[in-house]
Amino acid sequence: MKRRSLLKGLGAAALTPSLSFIPKPKKDTPVLRVAHITDVHLKNDLGAPKKFERCLHHIQQHSPKVDLILNGGDIVFDMNKEKRSDIDAQWKLMEMMMKNENDIPVKYCLGNHDIWWNEDSKNEIFYGKQYSLDRLELKEPYYSFKQNGWKFIILDSTHQDIDDTWYIGKLGDRQMQWLTTELKNTPKKTPIVIMSHIPILTSVLMIQDNVVNRWEFLGGDMHTDCAELTNLFYEYSNIKLCLSGHIHIRDKVVYNDVTYICDGAVSGAWWDGIRRQTKPGYGLIDLYADGSFNESYITY
Repeated sequence: MKRRSLLKGLGAAALTPSLSFIPKPKKDTPVLRVAHITDVHLKNDLGAPKKFERCLHHIQQHSPKVDLILNGGDIVFDMNKEKRSDIDAQWKLMEMMMKNENDIPVKYCLGNHDIWWNEDSKNEIFYGKQYSLDRLELKEPYYSFKQNGWKFIILDSTHQDIDDTWYIGKLGDRQMQWLTTELKNTPKKTPIVIMSHIPILTSVLMIQDNVVNRWEFLGGDMHTDCAELTNLFYEYSNIKLCLSGHIHIRDKVVYNDVTYICDGAVSGAWWDGIRRQTKPGYGLIDLYADGSFNESYITY
C-alpha cells in the first residue's frame, strides 16, 4: 500500500473507530469445477459439429479451469429406429470431436435418444442400451464415482413404457435398490451430486407447449417415481444437487434443501435457435469442501 493511501486509511480509522480494517476472509477455493452439458444431439448436419466445437472450446477457456464435464445424455442426435450406418456415423463423429477438441475428463449418462428401440430388430446385439454402453465403455447405465471429496451418482432414467411405443422416466426396482444401497453406504459428511437425463423434479411441466389452462404430467418429461425419490432423498442431508436435461429449458427447483437444476441444451432447439426462452448453453458449477456450491448457466 502506498504511504499516502495508508495515512488516509489511518485518518479514517481515527474518525470512525467502529470501522474494521481486518480484511474479510475470502470464500474457500472450490475443490472441483464442473461443466454440465446435456442434449448435444450431435450429427453431421445443421452446423452442429462447428457449434459443438465452439461450446467445447468455451468450456476450456474458463479460469479457474473446469476439472470435469458431466454429459447428461442425448449425446447423439437420434438412435431411435435409425439405420445402423447412421448410428455408427453419429457416434464416430462424437468420439472424434471429444478426442480432438476436448482435453477435460467426461462422465456420461444415457438419454432417450441414445437408445436404439427398433422393434423389428430385437434380436440384434445392439438393441436397447448395449450399443451406447459399448461406445462409452460402460458396464452399466448407472454408476457412481468419487472426486475431490464429492460423490457423483449417475442414474439411468429412460425406460420403455409398458406398451413398448414410448419411453418413461423412472429407475425401476433393481436400480432403486442399488441407489438406496449407494446412499446408505456413503458417509454422511460426503456431499452428493446426482445426474439423470430426465428431470427428477421440474417446474417446466407447468409451461409446456400447447397446454392451455391445464397442467399435464407426461411420463416422458419427469420421473414418474418422483415422490419415491424425493422421500428417499429426504433421509440424506448430504444430497446437495440433482442435475438433469432432456427438456431443453433451464429451470431450478429447491425442495427439502435439495437443488434440482435442469440445464438448457447445448443444441438449444435441436440446433435451430432458442428453445422457448433458453439459449444454447451449459451449467458451470463450483463445488466446495463444506458441501456448498455455486452454479450458473453459461451461453456460449
